[in-house]
Amino acid sequence: MPLKPCVSAVALPFASVAGYATHWRAMLSAVTLVFAASALAPAAQAAGSSEAGQSKPGVNAPKSTKSANSAKSGESGKSANTGKSANTSKSATARAGSKASPKAKRRSAMSAAPARPSYGQIAGLHATPDDLALKSSVALVIDQDTQEVLLQKNQRAVLPIASLTKLMTGTIISEAKLPMDEMITITQDDVDTEKGSGSRLRVGAALTRAEAMHLALMASENRAAHALGRTYPGGLSAFVSAMNAKARQLGMQATTYVEPTGLSSRNQSSAQDLAILVAAAAIDPMLREYSTSHGAQVAVGKRVLQYNNTNRLVKNPDWDIGLQKTGYISEAGQCLVMQARIAGRKVIIVFLDSAGKLSRLGDAERVRRWVEHNAGSLRPTGALPTRTSSAVPGTNG
Repeated sequence: MPLKPCVSAVALPFASVAGYATHWRAMLSAVTLVFAASALAPAAQAAGSSEAGQSKPGVNAPKSTKSANSAKSGESGKSANTGKSANTSKSATARAGSKASPKAKRRSAMSAAPARPSYGQIAGLHATPDDLALKSSVALVIDQDTQEVLLQKNQRAVLPIASLTKLMTGTIISEAKLPMDEMITITQDDVDTEKGSGSRLRVGAALTRAEAMHLALMASENRAAHALGRTYPGGLSAFVSAMNAKARQLGMQATTYVEPTGLSSRNQSSAQDLAILVAAAAIDPMLREYSTSHGAQVAVGKRVLQYNNTNRLVKNPDWDIGLQKTGYISEAGQCLVMQARIAGRKVIIVFLDSAGKLSRLGDAERVRRWVEHNAGSLRPTGALPTRTSSAVPGTNG
């Protein structure tokens, strides 16, 4: 409870005026101390709330926490450059925190939260060694023409595949021979309730099926992919059934799909199964074109939206990529599949559960240099089987 200023009147005899003055100087000092204690009481309460984990970042946190939060928001840099006092910086941080939008607060909370381990990390797959020191816990490189395996690492492990799902989504749409110029409208049903991800395609936006397909494969647009499945003949359930039926037809026995975007961790597959899918999809000219285009502009109402490829390697002159797809959710880690020509050889590359944002691209570069350097001496380590099985118990549900 905050202290309240209080002065008690006490009648004391004084021998002289000097003694009287001395007494009142002492009394005034006591009053000053009481008021100071009263002012400091809320700060003491705030410090107690912070230790209990109830303070808001940058407002009631201790000084060290405020400095960290200011550094994230850019406030500390502003204070250092202008020479403002620490109190001024703290006040600015507090004002910024109080005026922050709910979306900004959610981003702040997400950045402060520790990263959730992937299924591969939980299963200990990153402990598996390989000759190239890959950062992906699952890897497979095969010769597309001969089906010979050139490199393999946990290739039978069944894991979430994130937006690699969209490669099957595109396959089903392409084979359905639906009118690609038909307009599709984004509805509330297409909004992500699984992960809460955003999209520049607002509810009510209309685009052609071809544009939705392009954005799903190139830019991994989730609402576009969901709309493709929702507008499939028979609806979303029929579309998911078609995805799973196609997987069985191709021999992808360890693969399961529950929705068309990859936001669900229940969309799972193995590197062996995904290599089969990449080989099948690479035959389709539309899937090749849409997945490897550098960028595209889409007119949505009065807006023209610019989208770019999620895989920067498509712009790299050192690469000749025929088909590709990236993917990421926390349960899956960073994922990448590609069909490319390296040293005159058509290869299919699959990486699952890569540890860092750019590590899947680093792994791809390691594989490319390895194939180029050993072009005349590479020996297959096996052949791609037609059936796969789970090496990670409990992840195929």
